[in-house]
Amino acid sequence: MAAVDLPAPRPAGAGTDPEIAVLDAGQGSQLRVFDAGLACCAVEVAAAIRRWQAQAPATVPAPVRNVFVVAGTVTDKLAPFVLAAYQQTPEPRRVLSFGACANSGGPYWDSYCVTKGVDQFIPVDVYVPGCPPRPEALLAGVQLLLGRGPAR
Repeated sequence: MAAVDLPAPRPAGAGTDPEIAVLDAGQGSQLRVFDAGLACCAVEVAAAIRRWQAQAPATVPAPVRNVFVVAGTVTDKLAPFVLAAYQQTPEPRRVLSFGACANSGGPYWDSYCVTKGVDQFIPVDVYVPGCPPRPEALLAGVQLLLGRGPAR
């Protein structure tokens, strides 16, 4: 049986963009969410985005804020892909680490192939704890990024 390996990450500008959701962030601005969903937390991120879009569809083409969401287990093999997607996210960008696995490796922290948190290779602005966190936790984290959430 032959070994299967992941392809090399594409350079910036090559291929298609990551999955993007455009949300109304209120006060005349939009929020573009780039979801790097890697495991079970990705389901909660998708639920939160759908909930947000149902509450307030994006209609205002004013200032755009880009949020890169890392949700789930980042393995050493996946880290270059996450880094490449982060680098392709337009400035100004903010990073939200969603769930125990993205924050610290979660229940898999002691595995030889799991990165001990996405902050090992990209800067993180907000950490959302949980395994997996609820969709409401993502929305609260985004509110923190926008400066309209509870104090840290």
